[in-house]
Amino acid sequence: MVATVNAVDAVCVIREGSGPEVLLVHGGASPRTTWSTLDSLAPRWTLALVHRRGYPPSPSPPGAGHDFDIDASDLAPLLDLRPHVVAHSYGVLGTLIAASRVPTHVRSLTLIEPPLFYLVPGDADVAHLEQMGNAVLTHGLDADAATLREFLRLAGAPDVDEGPLSEEVANGVRRAHGGRLPGEARPALAILRDAGVPALVASGGHAPALERICDALAIELNAERLVAPGAGHFVAAAPGFADRLEEFLVSVN
Repeated sequence: MVATVNAVDAVCVIREGSGPEVLLVHGGASPRTTWSTLDSLAPRWTLALVHRRGYPPSPSPPGAGHDFDIDASDLAPLLDLRPHVVAHSYGVLGTLIAASRVPTHVRSLTLIEPPLFYLVPGDADVAHLEQMGNAVLTHGLDADAATLREFLRLAGAPDVDEGPLSEEVANGVRRAHGGRLPGEARPALAILRDAGVPALVASGGHAPALERICDALAIELNAERLVAPGAGHFVAAAPGFADRLEEFLVSVN
C-alpha cells in the first residue's frame, strides 16, 4: 500500500495492487466504505483510492464544503497516466468535468448513480430527490427530520431509524453540510461522447429517480448500462459488480 501526494496541497491517493491503474473517486462516503468490495481486483489492477478534500489524510476543502469544480481540479493531474476512472455519486460530477477537459487522458469511465438531476427534467421522483439532497446540503442536521432520514436511507447510511443518528452518520451529514449543490453542475458530456471515451453507467435498482438519471446519462454518453441490485446506493458492493466491472475494463484494454 503506497500513499502518493502530488503537491503540498494535493489530495491523497492510496494505491493498492498491480497492473493498469483504476482511479476510484468516492462520493459522500469514505473511500474504504465505497470501494472495499473491489479488493478482489487488486491482483490484476492497481486500485488508486482518491481521498476527496475533507476525507483525511487529504486537506479540508477551501470553502464551506464540497465543490465539484475543486474536485475536478484535484483530479486533473491524476489523469496524466490515462487511468480507467470509476466514480460514485457526488464524485461523478468532478470526474466528468475533469475528464471532459482532457478526454484523451481517460481510458474509460464507470459512473455510478450520479446526482445529474438536470438530465431528467419534469420528472417528479427526480425533483423530489434533488429537493431532499439540497435540503441536507443546505441545512445539514437542521434539515427537516423526515426529509433527512429519507435521504440518508436512500444514500445507504447505516441504521437510520426514528431515533438519534449514530455519530458516524451525523459526522457524514456535517461533512456534507455547505457543499455546492449538484444541480449547478453541467459537465460537457458531448465532448466525452464525441471523443469516444468508453463508458459504463451503473445503478443499484433501488430508486426510480436514480434509474432514470442513469438511463439518461447512458444515452448522452453512448455508454453501456448496468443495473446491479443488492447493495442499494453502494452499487460497487452488489453481487457480481466487481466481475462485471472487470469485464468492462478488459474490453477497453
